[in-house]
Amino acid sequence: MKKAENIIVGISIGDLNGIGSEVILKTFEDARMLELCTPVIFGNVKILSFIKKQFNLTAQLHGIDKMDQVVLGRINVLNVWREGVEIHFGENDPTAGKYAIKSFVAATQALKEGKIDTLVTAPINKYNIQSEEFKFPGHTDYLNQELEGNALMFMIQDNLKVGLLTDHIPVNEVAKHLNEKLIVQKIETIKKSLIQDFGINKPKIAVLALNPHAGDNGVIGKEDDELLKPVIKKLFDKGILVFGPFAADGFFGSSQYQKYDAVIATYHDQGLIPFKTLSFGNGVNYTAGLDKIRTSPDHGTAYEIAGKGIADFNSFKEAVYAAIDIYNSRNVYKEISANPLKTKEKQL
Repeated sequence: MKKAENIIVGISIGDLNGIGSEVILKTFEDARMLELCTPVIFGNVKILSFIKKQFNLTAQLHGIDKMDQVVLGRINVLNVWREGVEIHFGENDPTAGKYAIKSFVAATQALKEGKIDTLVTAPINKYNIQSEEFKFPGHTDYLNQELEGNALMFMIQDNLKVGLLTDHIPVNEVAKHLNEKLIVQKIETIKKSLIQDFGINKPKIAVLALNPHAGDNGVIGKEDDELLKPVIKKLFDKGILVFGPFAADGFFGSSQYQKYDAVIATYHDQGLIPFKTLSFGNGVNYTAGLDKIRTSPDHGTAYEIAGKGIADFNSFKEAVYAAIDIYNSRNVYKEISANPLKTKEKQL
């Protein structure tokens, strides 16, 4: 297994007009972070130096032009582009979106090629990233195309983990996106992630109902009785500890979620509103289900405070911690899975 500082954490720079660069640099101001990993920021060292000066930060940057120039224990900045870029903090600007995607695409390629071990993405603006070359709603959809596996948005914070059956689709289309194949795939993805990424051997998973009061026996919608319940029973009978569907309104307020290792919401806001209420500033968005590891903070570009030097970097720091922890957990899982007898002998 790699020594801590040998774990290469790639970082995409996010929207230059947002708080991404600020929270990245604040995270690595603490020299102890460089004992846990070696960061490689995909961007431009001149821009990062400007931002460092803007916020009176002291982090020492090491500019590189190729990945084989990475220095362990330093804050490496890979020059993805050379030209200067004007930064207008707080503005929604397609130019900022273009460079955010340049950074992200380059970092993803390095992840695919094994030049970085994990990827942590700073926030982007889903509107200004759209172009002829990039027609994806966000990070997750692009990673799902480029990497192996089936991506699932998994919000994590300590013992609270919330996954989604559907993510960035309009609410009025949620019901028609739900089907047995999708539900089975998402539940199996979360089960596998809990085992290999978080070391939970027999995970218990709760599924939230689509309709109020779980449909009230069909009075407020039939999807829960006719689709969710039969699929959940089928998977439970196969040995997966999955339960529900539970009425979503009181599930978190009553602390019922604490009885389960993960909760699956049927749509975006059903899961993310309670998650962010309970853990905002400490939560992490993890893309589970893929062969590579990507995390991000639980907030957006925060244009309203960009450039003011007041952005809280805790969620970004937690995203770095999570990426490292999941990387180490996967390595342990691979070792155990490859030769369980040998591992047992080591322990004796």
